[in-house]
Amino acid sequence: MVSHSGLITVMERAARKAAPRLRRDFNEVEHLQVSKKGPADFVSMADERAERTIVEELLHGRPDWGVVMEEGGTIEGDPDKPRWIVDPLDGTSNFLHGIPHFAISIAVEGKDAQGRPEVSQALIYQPLTDESFWAEKGRGAWLQDQRLRVSARRDLSEAVIGTGLPHFGRGNVAQWSRIYGAVGPEVSGIRRFGAASLDLAWVAAGRMDGFWEDDLDLWDVAAGMLLVKEAGGFVTDYRGQDRMVARREYLAANGDLHSKLHKLVARALR
Repeated sequence: MVSHSGLITVMERAARKAAPRLRRDFNEVEHLQVSKKGPADFVSMADERAERTIVEELLHGRPDWGVVMEEGGTIEGDPDKPRWIVDPLDGTSNFLHGIPHFAISIAVEGKDAQGRPEVSQALIYQPLTDESFWAEKGRGAWLQDQRLRVSARRDLSEAVIGTGLPHFGRGNVAQWSRIYGAVGPEVSGIRRFGAASLDLAWVAAGRMDGFWEDDLDLWDVAAGMLLVKEAGGFVTDYRGQDRMVARREYLAANGDLHSKLHKLVARALR
C-alpha cells in the first residue's frame, strides 16, 4: 500500500462522498434542472450539490483554509495557510449530454520558498470508472497504488495529442486553427474529450502523449498540472515559459515531445 499524507486522505474522502450522488444524477440526467450561467457554460443541480458536499468535507478537515470554487466563488481563509481549489464536475457538458467522461478535481495551493503560489497536492477522481489519480509534490503521481509516468514516445508521428476546441463563447478560434495546422499533420492523432483535468491526468498516465489548450480556469488545471510534473512531464505556456496561469494557456508532454510541440506552436503563433 502506497503511503500518502493526510491531505490526500481528506481529498479522496471528499471526492468519494460526492461521487455516489453524481453517479445517480448522471443516470437520470434528463431530470436535472439546468440553468445557463453563460454562453455554452452550464451549471446543474448536480454541480452545486457535489460542490457543497466536497467543500463541507474539506473544511471539516481544514476549517481555517480558504476555498476557490468553480460554482461558489471564494471562501476566504487564514492568509498564512494553503487553500483548496475545487472543480466539483469538470466536464459538465459531457455530463449533461450523457457522455461518461467527467471528473472531480481538487488541489491544495500554498506558497513556495519565494512566496509564489504552488500546488502541493492534487486529486482527480473519475466517479464512473472509480479511478483516483493523485500526486504530492516530490512524491510522484499515482493511479490508486500504481506509479504513473508520462509517455516515453519521442516521435511526434507516433504521438496522440489531446486538446480543447474553441466553442460558443470560449476560446480563440483563429489561434487554435493555426496551432492545429502546425501540430495536426505531424502527429498520429488529435483527441478532444471535453474535461481538461482528465486530459492532464491521462498525459500523466501515458494514455495521451501531450495536451494543449487555452482559456482554462485555475480549477480546470491546478490538480492536473501537478500530476503531469510529478509523472516526469513538463507543463508550460505556448511560449515555453512557466506562466501558464497568467496566460491561461497550457502545453503538456514529456521532455522530448514538449520541446517539439513547443517549436511547432511557437512557429504557428509568430
